[in-house]
Amino acid sequence: MKEALHITSGDIAGNSLAKSGIPGEVFVWHDILYDGPRKPGWPDDGTLDARARFLEESTGGGLERSYILKTLKEQYLKLTTAGDCSQIVLWFDACLFDQSMLVHILTCMHHHGILKVELLCVDAFPGVVPYNGLGQLQPSQLASVYDRRQSVTDDQFKYAKIVDKAFANQDLRLFSELSCDADAPLPWIPAAIRRWLEEQPDPKTGLGRLETLALEAIRGGCEKPGKIFSAVAAADAPPQYWGDITLWAKINAMADRNPPLVRIEGPTPRLPQWEGVADLKRFRITSLPRKADGAGFKYWHIIY
Repeated sequence: MKEALHITSGDIAGNSLAKSGIPGEVFVWHDILYDGPRKPGWPDDGTLDARARFLEESTGGGLERSYILKTLKEQYLKLTTAGDCSQIVLWFDACLFDQSMLVHILTCMHHHGILKVELLCVDAFPGVVPYNGLGQLQPSQLASVYDRRQSVTDDQFKYAKIVDKAFANQDLRLFSELSCDADAPLPWIPAAIRRWLEEQPDPKTGLGRLETLALEAIRGGCEKPGKIFSAVAAADAPPQYWGDITLWAKINAMADRNPPLVRIEGPTPRLPQWEGVADLKRFRITSLPRKADGAGFKYWHIIY
């Protein structure tokens, strides 16, 4: 049989896992599975094409569609051969980003009859406060939790399929039910779904929670991207599901609204939604005056 396979969600965590001394191959999964067009379970070619287009748009063109499509196909090909590995260990965080990815991978593995899987979901670590995820841990710290892994049960596979369907269909009714599940087989799912629900547009402002926190930081005097990021991270409750790319996309979306909520000044018209595109220190973000409509402040929401 092939060596052990460790699947996780972030490059930083993946690099630390590779240095942890735990035997086996480390594979990092890339996708934003709580958002964008897709079908539940194993994807067809149309689903992969749609996701490649969505991710290209989500990164402001920072990642090209052809590269994304190649990466997605390689990921699913990896799953088809995972059953040949001597051991499969899934390393995930308790956040929205990771939990939506976890249930999808479990659903895809079940589709291929790969049922001998172990799971490590680390939702806290002594001395690391606030704890947002595996990317904060050093290789030795990751090695210290390895013995806490547990075999994925039949109930967890079945539950993952239900949750993956909810994310794929953006099913608000099902989300509402899952968010209140006190006995969830994957106990981190209800909180992750509640965070997803908080990201839905507020009826009055048209803003989700992350956009609201970013706008509050900007109106509070934070003008540089780094300071906005720090302010939003401090105001949000852990575990943090988003990173800088996601936050820049939200700020760009607020600049693209009609009327715009913020103004972006810098070497490019919008914040780079992929690393290495521009020097973030050269950008300045300011809020624009709120527009009264006689009954208060009103904003027209544009889905980004």
